[in-house]
Amino acid sequence: MSQDQVEPNSAGGELSVSRLMLLIVPAIIILVGVLYFASTLIQPPPQKVVVISTGGESGGYHAFGKLYQQHLNNAGIKVELQTSAGAIQNLQRLHDPKSKVSVALLQGGVADKDSIAGLVSIGRMFYEPLWIFYKHSETFDRIAQLKGLRIAVGSEGSGTRKLATTLLTAANISEQNSILLPITGQPAVDALNSGTADAAVFTFAPEAPLVQSLLRDPSIKLMSLSQANALSRIYPYLARLTLPQGVIDLEKNIPPHDVDLVAPVAALVASDDLHPALIAQLAEAASIIHSGPNLFTRAGEFPRNADPEFQMSPDALRFYKNGPPFLQRYMPFWMANFLERMLVLLIPLATIAVPLVRGIPAFIRWRVQRKLTYWYGRLDRLENGIRKRGATAATIANQSQELAAIDTAVAKLKIPRSYSEPYYNLRGHIDLVRTRLGSRELAV
Repeated sequence: MSQDQVEPNSAGGELSVSRLMLLIVPAIIILVGVLYFASTLIQPPPQKVVVISTGGESGGYHAFGKLYQQHLNNAGIKVELQTSAGAIQNLQRLHDPKSKVSVALLQGGVADKDSIAGLVSIGRMFYEPLWIFYKHSETFDRIAQLKGLRIAVGSEGSGTRKLATTLLTAANISEQNSILLPITGQPAVDALNSGTADAAVFTFAPEAPLVQSLLRDPSIKLMSLSQANALSRIYPYLARLTLPQGVIDLEKNIPPHDVDLVAPVAALVASDDLHPALIAQLAEAASIIHSGPNLFTRAGEFPRNADPEFQMSPDALRFYKNGPPFLQRYMPFWMANFLERMLVLLIPLATIAVPLVRGIPAFIRWRVQRKLTYWYGRLDRLENGIRKRGATAATIANQSQELAAIDTAVAKLKIPRSYSEPYYNLRGHIDLVRTRLGSRELAV
């Protein structure tokens, strides 16, 4: 048998284990490669614990933090709250990995271009009106009129102090020409009542008991800012608000006239590495917690999906536009998130697996046709040799040996039933050549 007559691998339709492995192993290698590539794209599971930095235990930030905690706990997400001195400390904690804080409420205006790095906004959530209460025989309507007085500007680390000192500085009021007291809350109210402070700056919701008590105290005045428009233009994070006449108490007509105020708009801010699914959960909680009406807002006015200081989270924007992800509307959070993450693997896996599975029958068909074609070729060359004249006994003996080898090899082929017709055509062709070769042997 010549070199070009070496028999090819004789696997047929009923593939042997070794030949089946030749098909499976490359497919497995390709699939593993696809899985590895997809695993580099798939997001890790959400953090098990979300730590939110709020504010003082009696403040509004902490009260809202408890509402976020309740909402996320209902979804199976553990939330830890950390009290703080206020927005400044919250911002510091967001940048401190040791604090483990990943979410915080921040007062508008506390951040700068350096401190916004690595943070995203989930939206602006509510107004924090700036209340300037004072005791004086005169009526004040401009911040500059507080120069030379004793002013409670808030404690260190609070957003109130940051905002108060910013506005006082703009009005040329500083520690060089006035006394700035680092107190807030009830101590500031006590200082007003005792005469150790002439004015106090607060940022509280109008429903806060402290604000309500000050508004009803006839000895204490609330400054109506005649420059509210100017302040909101100079500082984009401030909004102008109007406290309508009589809105606190209609019978006693409190306040006795419309009061112009300014208010920073509090933002819910998160680390940019917080899992997108948790961002969506926080956005959903915000939509429930902050969407109601109050003295300054209409129903549905908050949360706002625009932020003048921080970059908006794409995941929060997606939630505000489309609502919860499809699976989370019908499944518990953790189950839905697991399935969503697995889809990232299954889609590319199916893209590769389906063609591979469909390709196996085509590969088998190609191998069977290759074998039949090979043996047909050898048999055709043998038949052409038999037809030649002048054959010797030695030539006929070699031809008989070749025919026997072909017959033996073809008989051992394992062919799928779908190829029975071409296979038995080949066997019939072998018998035909055997008959012709027998006739040549008789002739010689």
